[in-house]
Amino acid sequence: MARPVYVLGTGLSHNGSAVLLRDGRVCVGIEKERITRRKHDGGNDSAAIAYCLEAEGIGLDDLALVVQCANFEVPDRDRYRGPRLFAGRAHPPIVSISHHLAHAWSAAGTSPFDDCAILIVDGCGSPLSQCTDLDGVALPPDLTGPDAAMWCEKDSFYQFDGRQMTVLEKDFSPLATADPRDRIRLGTTRHSIGGFYAAVSNYVFGNLDDVGKLMGLAPYGRPGALDHRAFDVRDGRLFVTDGWQTALDRPAADYAAFRADFAYYADVARWAQGEVERAVTALFRARLERHPADRVCYAGGVALNAVANARLLDDHVVRDLYMEPAAGDNGLALGCAYHGWIAVLGQDKVPHDGSTCFGRPYRPDEITAALADAPADWTIERLDHPALIDRAAALLAQGKTLAWFRDGSEFGPRALGRRSILAHPGTPGIGDHINANIKFREDFRPFAPAVLPEHAATCFAAGRDSPYMILIDRTLREHAEALANVTHVDGTARVQTVDRRWNPAFAALLEAFHAATGVPVLLNTSLNRRGQPMVERPEEAVALFAETALDALVLQDVLVTKPAA
Repeated sequence: MARPVYVLGTGLSHNGSAVLLRDGRVCVGIEKERITRRKHDGGNDSAAIAYCLEAEGIGLDDLALVVQCANFEVPDRDRYRGPRLFAGRAHPPIVSISHHLAHAWSAAGTSPFDDCAILIVDGCGSPLSQCTDLDGVALPPDLTGPDAAMWCEKDSFYQFDGRQMTVLEKDFSPLATADPRDRIRLGTTRHSIGGFYAAVSNYVFGNLDDVGKLMGLAPYGRPGALDHRAFDVRDGRLFVTDGWQTALDRPAADYAAFRADFAYYADVARWAQGEVERAVTALFRARLERHPADRVCYAGGVALNAVANARLLDDHVVRDLYMEPAAGDNGLALGCAYHGWIAVLGQDKVPHDGSTCFGRPYRPDEITAALADAPADWTIERLDHPALIDRAAALLAQGKTLAWFRDGSEFGPRALGRRSILAHPGTPGIGDHINANIKFREDFRPFAPAVLPEHAATCFAAGRDSPYMILIDRTLREHAEALANVTHVDGTARVQTVDRRWNPAFAALLEAFHAATGVPVLLNTSLNRRGQPMVERPEEAVALFAETALDALVLQDVLVTKPAA
């Protein structure tokens, strides 16, 4: 029997990660923050790589190839913000690729399409001087002058034919410069959609902890309250305009300042979200006008904007759209691995099963050890699968909150039923309770509805397939009360359609809950509290259960309840 061929991809930007392919299929992958417990952790990749190798039971000698990607620099083999595992070794060989190319391969490798166009849009990619994908592409005419080498990728458009990745268009932005007249500063680059969104998020919340919060705040704002054009499209290129920064003259110093002027900041969020939707739509139209395509993949941090994504479909800008679930920099390692398998080793693309759950499973003895010091008044029961599902569904039907820890963790920013907090979507006040007493986060933050695909059209207007929770839909009026906790203030919902093929336990729980309540939807949010990455290990789930108001915890086939549950 032939030995497996292993390719390791490693991303060393912020939101660092490592992904291991075995014969062209993902066998394990992890984001560094899940191991170190520091949100958005990046840089040195030793911890993430060690996790992958240990999970697969192999060593560095078993790797055929390593492909790496960072921002602004090409990582040294021996050190990158600390010693690397490859230090002093000639094997395995290491290949470096640039930022947008890694994003593009993450989409190409996991998409269901044999051939497709791929659009990458983010805050900041690689500098021109470090791009590895410039062959045959016409560069923008303004890339001149002594600083041109440091202009960074802001959007890139590719064609993938199942084997070859061809860059069709690539645009760059100069680095942002500080203007003392501006109370809001763009980030790294001057003309990126992602940089604009991050800058406004920092203005509104006083930090960059979670740029996605701006999307959750936007529905509370008034349409038309601000009237500034943030983007222009000229000759098919997107530019951030001048002038709007000076109009934003009340940056939030802290959370107290934000709450004191909530209506104003909601108006700013509504404006910024609308401008991003307009910009994304305009960019898609410009690229597809020059390079028509029915099937389009989409990645880069901007591709996580679920509202803008839905608009692309609702406005018929794109016929078939695939958003890579780990569209941000956590997906770079995934793209690196696929680039290594297909482009470097010359292997055929292996069809992906759609799963984004790449973490390692945890053994019964590890779960037992995590519960060794549990309080005496907790009830701990090991149940067979049908009994566990029925008990969990019954607790949820009673209005209890449930921490759900099953199998290998999700790769990417969304909890999809492996590391989730679950609740009845119609229990009065349960959403406010979770935000205040479990998540310890802002009260405007919404929750997602998880639904089996066959019930999506019954509950939501579009009823489309949305397995990765990066598309919004609209809750149908007749279900508004039953789905009150997963419907945002504007009537929308960021739906997850649960795929039985790679999420069988979560699907079974939904079926049991539907049978018990008549409601085919569960409230789903990530298993963490504010400021923490999602739970990875059993002991972290136990700690979160102990320090919050969660009522029950499922750890694989173990059900844990507190006295009040």
